[in-house]
Amino acid sequence: MALFEEIAKFQKEMMPKIPQDVLQTMQKTSAEIISKNLHHGALKSGDTIPAFTLPDATGTPVSSDQLLKSGLLVISFYRGGWCPYCNLELKALQSALLKIKTLKANLIVISPELQDHARVTQEENSLEYPVLSDVDNSVAKQFGLVYELGEEMTELFKHTFNWDLQSINGAQKVELPFPATYIVNQEGVVKYAFVDADYTQRAEPDKIIEVLRSCGD
Repeated sequence: MALFEEIAKFQKEMMPKIPQDVLQTMQKTSAEIISKNLHHGALKSGDTIPAFTLPDATGTPVSSDQLLKSGLLVISFYRGGWCPYCNLELKALQSALLKIKTLKANLIVISPELQDHARVTQEENSLEYPVLSDVDNSVAKQFGLVYELGEEMTELFKHTFNWDLQSINGAQKVELPFPATYIVNQEGVVKYAFVDADYTQRAEPDKIIEVLRSCGD
C-alpha cells in the first residue's frame, strides 16, 4: 500500500473519533499556517545543503559530510514521534530502506525531539536507519523549514492528545519543521526536494526510489 493510501486509511478511521471542536481548531490552524507560505523559503532543487552533525538516538554524532562520501543522501524532516502522520512516513521509509541502500544511498530522518524521545520513536517503529535529534531546529532552520506552533495548538495538543511538545522538544517555544524530504548528491546539491506546509502530506517512498534511480543513470 502506498503511503498516501495509508494516510487516507488513517484519516478515515481516526477523524470521526476526534471531537468536532478540536478538529475545527486543528483545521483552522493548519489553514492559517499554509496561507503564510513560509515553506516557500525552504531549500529547493539545485541548492546546496549546509553541512551538519547531529546526534542519533544513541548519542552518536552523525555527519552529513561523512554520509555523502559513500553516496547519495536521503534526508527526511518530521515533526516528532507523537505525530501519527510522521510515524506512517517513518514506517514507509523503513519498508523502502533496502531499495534505498541498493541504490547506494543513505537515509536519515531528523526531528526536534530530544534524544530520549528520538530513541523511543526509533524503537517503537523498529527503524534501522539513523533517527537524529535536531534540538532547537538548528539544522531545520538552515533548510528554511521551521514555523512556530501557537499557544492555542500547543495547549490543545497537550490537554487533548497528551502531546507535551515543550517537554518532548525541551523548549518553551514550540517550533516544528514542515514535512520535507531531500535527496542530495555527493556534492551536497539537492536533486529532489519535497516540502509541504500541510502536515498530512509526505513524499512517497516510490518517488524517492524513482529519483535515486535517475541520479544513478
